[in-house]
Formats: sequence, C-alpha cells, structure tokens
Amino acid sequence: MLLLAVVSAATATLLEHWDPGHVVAFFQLGTIGYLWILERLIPYRTDWHPDGREIRYYGLYFLLTMVGGALGQLVVSAMVTRLAPPHPVLPLRMEIPLALLTGSLAKYLFHRWSHHHPWLWRLHGVHHSLDKVNVTNNGVNHLLDVFLGQATVQLALAALGFSPESVLCATLFVVAQGYFVHANIDVRIGWLNHVLAGPEQHRLHHSTVLAEAGHYGADFAIWDHAFGSFTWRPGRTPAAVGLQDPAAFPPTGDVLASLLHPWRPATRPGT
Repeated sequence: MLLLAVVSAATATLLEHWDPGHVVAFFQLGTIGYLWILERLIPYRTDWHPDGREIRYYGLYFLLTMVGGALGQLVVSAMVTRLAPPHPVLPLRMEIPLALLTGSLAKYLFHRWSHHHPWLWRLHGVHHSLDKVNVTNNGVNHLLDVFLGQATVQLALAALGFSPESVLCATLFVVAQGYFVHANIDVRIGWLNHVLAGPEQHRLHHSTVLAEAGHYGADFAIWDHAFGSFTWRPGRTPAAVGLQDPAAFPPTGDVLASLLHPWRPATRPGT
C-alpha cells in the first residue's frame, strides 16, 4: 500500500504540477496516520505503544525536527539549484531508479558514519536513546542530524545531475520507507528483506547487542549486503532496544538537554 501511495503521489505531482513541498508534507502526515492505525490493529509489541507523556515529547521532537528540516531545506534547495544541471542528461524513467539507488547509498554511508564518528554519534545517538521502536518516535532526532543527513543525500543527487522531478520521487520513497521500518507492526516481508529494508531489520538496528545491530539502510537492504552489515535472518529479534550505556545520553524526555548534548563535554571515556 505504501509503495502504491508513493507511485500515485509522484505521478499526480508530476502530471498536475503540484507544489513538491506541500506534497511531501501531506504525504508524510498521511504515512504516519496510516501506520499509526496499523500499529493498533496489528501491533508487534503492545508495550511499545507510546503513553500520553511520551506522545507529548515525541510530538515536540517532531515539531522541532520539522522546523529545523524546513529551515535547512531552504539552504539545501539553494545549493541544489546551483549544482543541478539546467537539463537532465537521462530521461525520467531512467533517472528515477538511479536516483533511488544513489540517494539510498548516500543515506546509508552517512548513517553508518554517524554511528562511528564520535561527534556525529552524539547527534544521532539521541534517536537511539529510545527503549521502544514505533512510528511516533521516528521523529525523535537531533534537528542537526536531520539537516546533515538530508543535505548529504540531496546534494549528492544534485551534484550527479539528477533532476528535481527524480529527487521528488526518491524523497517520497524515502519518507514511506523511513516510517515503515520504524513501525511497531507485526508484518514480515520474507525474502524481500534481502532487497528492501523492513521493520524486522530496523529493530535489530536498534538492538543493544552491537553484533546484531547492523542494517544502516532504511530504504534498501542491498547496501547492507554489499558492505557486510546485514545481520537479519528469519525469526531473529532483538532482546532489547536502546543504548548499551543509557547514561551516556540525557533521557529522551529532557528535550533541551538532548539538543545541547553534542556540545557538552563527555563525562567519562567512551561517552
């Protein structure tokens, strides 16, 4: 259903010349609503549903992320306009799959780097401080982490000469996949796990056991295979999700401390 929605939204936007920014925003809200309903109908774990307190600060993170992303998008869009060629080199039907693959590779590499570069991890670790995985807390991120990841993907696509139309199609796919893999739904996609990322894989990515916490690709699983970070097998589930050392980051509910965390000195080695 989500893949069909991606194709439908992209096709309608290109044919009707709708505003891409408005389309992406409404598509994001629609995706969240659809998956939220599925979480109530077919939950993976009922104890991963957010309570009222969590929904309040998840919502605050979401708003901050949206504002930070929108402001960052202004800068990125200006840079993309300068980098993108006036006329696409390839026809759109060839551009779109290439843009999907290129964008997902750029996102994979940045995501993996965020887990290994000490300062980037202090941004990205805000997202991993969660002890449950659901569609609502997919928006719990440091807004600078969102901006840097977004800029990396879009600038890579623009530098390689992809048209705004193909970037839009890639963006809709990324939005759908990003929320799908985070959804607390009892859905298994079988052999497609070796091609597309899914919730089964992303739960392992959030595992406290680093040996199984690969799966840096939130769109395609092929890059995890290519770079040796694919750990999923049928039936494999994490015993717990979150951080090995929860004290290394502020509590998720302390939003201001989480936003300031990257600039605070480490309290002990390894944090």
